[in-house]
Amino acid sequence: MSEDALIVRYLGRQDYQEVWNRMREFTDNRDKDTKDELWLLEHEPVFTLGQNGKPEHILNAGDIPVIQVDRGGQVTYHGPGQLVAYVLIDLRRHKMGIRQLVTGLENSVVGFLQHHNITAAAKPDAPGVYVDGAKIASIGLRVRRGCSYHGLAFNINMSLEPFSRINPCGFKGLEMVQVSELGGPEDVSQVAHELTEEMLAILGYNRGIHLTKWCENGQ
Repeated sequence: MSEDALIVRYLGRQDYQEVWNRMREFTDNRDKDTKDELWLLEHEPVFTLGQNGKPEHILNAGDIPVIQVDRGGQVTYHGPGQLVAYVLIDLRRHKMGIRQLVTGLENSVVGFLQHHNITAAAKPDAPGVYVDGAKIASIGLRVRRGCSYHGLAFNINMSLEPFSRINPCGFKGLEMVQVSELGGPEDVSQVAHELTEEMLAILGYNRGIHLTKWCENGQ
């Protein structure tokens, strides 16, 4: 794997549509020398429906907007208190396949939880991370021009009620759980920094360049 540094951006709370636009712009404009990036943030409340998403899995959106997006997977919810990690990686340059990336993201969450005495595992037939059958982290990715975007949503300290308005990830009655309910950290920023270290090691980067905002051109 590549030993390049990974640019890590801690972006606070962001509107979903704006970040999605920036991800696509970044991916379309990058070249062979563009450094890979990891964006860590929270979103305002939103339901997102993936490319394979079926509208009937949205039971009652209520006042929460629904956005059809270009990642894989079905419907999920994002909101304050959930850590979202977007992985913008040149997979060809990094010598990594999409399955390796999914496994790396899952293992990063499992490793983080293990450090906090929470036993978790991935499922081969349903991407994400689970604790006693309840889902704590969801994964949805898109690869374009050999580069990934979208990524991981990790429930930390949020309202889980909106998940009852959908069939999460297309599974009726799927239980959702979060770190704060299991005795782990409640602070999303703390989790972001700890999870970054797990990701750097598991995804094969020797260091992270840590930033707190985008440059003027969104990169």
